[in-house]
Amino acid sequence: MDLTPLISSFGLVILSELGDKTNIATITLSARHKPLPVFLGAILAFSLVDGISVLMGRALAAMIPSSWVGVGSGVAFVLFGALTLFTKATEGGVKSHRSSLATSFLLIASMELGDKTQLAAIVLAARYDAPVPIFLGVMSAFLVVTVISVSLGTGLRRLVPYRYVRMLASVVFILFGVLLLLSTAGLLARSAQMPSSGRDGQVLHRLQARR
Repeated sequence: MDLTPLISSFGLVILSELGDKTNIATITLSARHKPLPVFLGAILAFSLVDGISVLMGRALAAMIPSSWVGVGSGVAFVLFGALTLFTKATEGGVKSHRSSLATSFLLIASMELGDKTQLAAIVLAARYDAPVPIFLGVMSAFLVVTVISVSLGTGLRRLVPYRYVRMLASVVFILFGVLLLLSTAGLLARSAQMPSSGRDGQVLHRLQARR
């Protein structure tokens, strides 16, 4: 059995994910919520988004309207950050497992759409005809990074008073949302200046740039 697809996917994803926005978001979520539902929500989100990416490969890139994803994700993060900041809560009022899992799943899934780790999974799936080893390598990398992120977030919650954790989480998510909206606006501006042939090949250029 050729282990090249598994090893390549594991190495590429773990290097891409360390310090990525989904990595930081998982740490922030773990600082506010119980670790198990955050971990499960993040893993489910990675499994869904990147599992589909591995199965569909290059064709998926053409189906994802990156501008819609960017705007929707940016607005969602700003709203979530604002709700977190202005909703009164105490450390004893930790959300239920179901609510924490849903929050983690929705936020991580929306952040992963169009992210460089999803594009890495698409490139690997287009290069190797081995979806199972690639999926195993991708998910193994996400498991390692998510365990590290949840551990860091849990440690932060124990060291820092809850009100400061809540303020930090709010600022992080609002910042992510604003950055996503600004990057999407820049992408739309560049697309408007491109000729039609350039827009048709935009997805291919994005994938080739990450090879």
